[in-house]
Amino acid sequence: MEKSHGKHISEVLIATLFISTSGVLGKYIAIPPPVLVWWRAFIALFFLWMYCRIKKIDLRIQSKKDYLPFVLSAACMAAHWISYFYALKLSNVALGMLSLYTFPVITALLEPFFMKTKLNPIHLVLGAVVLIGVYILAPDFSLENNHLKGILIGILSALFYAVRILILKQHVAKYHGSMLMFYQLCIVAVLLTPFLFFMDVSGIQTQYPYVLLLALLTTAIGHTLMVLSLRYFSVSTASILSSIQPVFGIFLAFLFLNEVPTLNTFFGGFLILTTVVIESVRSKKK
Repeated sequence: MEKSHGKHISEVLIATLFISTSGVLGKYIAIPPPVLVWWRAFIALFFLWMYCRIKKIDLRIQSKKDYLPFVLSAACMAAHWISYFYALKLSNVALGMLSLYTFPVITALLEPFFMKTKLNPIHLVLGAVVLIGVYILAPDFSLENNHLKGILIGILSALFYAVRILILKQHVAKYHGSMLMFYQLCIVAVLLTPFLFFMDVSGIQTQYPYVLLLALLTTAIGHTLMVLSLRYFSVSTASILSSIQPVFGIFLAFLFLNEVPTLNTFFGGFLILTTVVIESVRSKKK
């Protein structure tokens, strides 16, 4: 049991590492966010289709009642990705990712309404610690420029992400995570197809290697592993465990975009890592 729990914790952290590549890639790729998200979904769904075929994962939707939740959660994912990439382009990787990580608090507050469970005070405490860490991590900025817009859009992205993952949580018990992500990507691609007719799509000609990485590493692998982890943890627990993502993202931004972290980055990162350790131990005792 202990080895199994440790394995599941590791899977969440690995998923988070892959997902954190979205910050660097989203900032670097010069394509309008709706078009970028369409390419991301379109390419990733083929990777997942091949994986499902190889693993013989059933892609049938078992009930017509599941159609609406599938569509709603996919729409939330599309809105989350688009708003997140706009946040990155308006500010920087650090602020974009940090504002997104208000979502554990939002998730903890919304989960009782979706899952019919009682609000766990420890999640509010840990979420508050994450917010303090985020506040310390954030560099100095003026609220009169685009950074404020980036932060607000990042928080809106967090809301979409929280709602999407709460909807999905109700379906992971009877569907494989790869199957869920496959349909999510199909729906996202369909919903965003109209954007291809009135937005600039020429950027893909020079930036397809980076879009391919975004589709494979961040989406097909990272998000699928995260959905699979919902079998073993509550949404709030998985959310708090994945709060290490800004730390990964800021480190990757330093390596590839030369965004130098400040001393506050280390203090804020320490607080976020502390909540990850606490929730790992606490969830193991359930």
